[in-house]
Amino acid sequence: MVRVTIRDVAERAGVSRQTVSRAINNAPGIDPDTRKRVLAVARELGYRPSNLARGLKTNRTHTIGLVVPDIANPFFADLARGASEVAYGADYSVLLCNTEERPEREWETLRMLEAHRVDGLFLASSRLSPGQLGEVAEGYAPLVLVNRQMDVHPGVGCVLVNDALAAETATDHLLARGHRRIGFLGGSTQTHSGRERRLGHTRAMGRAGLERRAGWDRPCAPTVEGGRLAALDLLQHHPELTALLAYNDLVAVGAVQACETLGREVPGSCAIVGWDDIVFSSYVSPSLTTMRMPKYHLGEAAMTLLLTLIADPLLAPSPTILEAELVVRQTT
Repeated sequence: MVRVTIRDVAERAGVSRQTVSRAINNAPGIDPDTRKRVLAVARELGYRPSNLARGLKTNRTHTIGLVVPDIANPFFADLARGASEVAYGADYSVLLCNTEERPEREWETLRMLEAHRVDGLFLASSRLSPGQLGEVAEGYAPLVLVNRQMDVHPGVGCVLVNDALAAETATDHLLARGHRRIGFLGGSTQTHSGRERRLGHTRAMGRAGLERRAGWDRPCAPTVEGGRLAALDLLQHHPELTALLAYNDLVAVGAVQACETLGREVPGSCAIVGWDDIVFSSYVSPSLTTMRMPKYHLGEAAMTLLLTLIADPLLAPSPTILEAELVVRQTT
């Protein structure tokens, strides 16, 4: 593929390269008819301005860093799709970075993106400590956090799902099915989502007048294997449990596998609720009851907010909060 240059446009339009540059960048001092002719030729030839050249003039690279903890998790793939579509529509490129759930790798990734002079950062489900996140907010704005919250700060936005309320909804669903001894496979204890879901689960149990025992919780890696091992441990130590609320659908699938190993029928002997409604949750057997997260819309909303902050870095927006939806299938 031969790259069309500004020289090609200038020769075809019969003008200087400086005139082409002024027409493309909507600069003053150019005849309207000449601008129209130059832009028509540029479209005809398929000319696209160099982001590097534009960056030298505008101090912008038209590039955004999008950081996720695990791109193999379909939740983050959908999130990235929504974000990328909005960025593409605004003529921004996206550098997608995967941190493998490792805070130290996330920190190194942010330093790399700083060296690349990205115009803004989209940070999904950050695994950094609150102190590190504060440093990022001070030095890397414009910044938008997804599934993490911090105090209102200029140039920093947050897009969240109401995890606590969603966990109450999920727990209420299990309570309505007659379950009173409900275990919780809570993912990492360090995540904002895990803490909020644990809070909502506790509220729902308390509202029903039920004791929620600490031994009925298990942290776990947010993977199928993490869910399988945690559910095996939990159900072997607490066989009285009749239901499990899982951190995500991958963990829920692992819990189903654990129940099969222990000879416990799902949902007859143990009901399971997942989280996210990733693409295969309706295809596994039994199909997962789950809290449907607005994954694609999360990406769209966060990227739209980030573009707004790039245009006006002094904005200090309040958190954007979206809602999850219960989807009832065979595991309950």
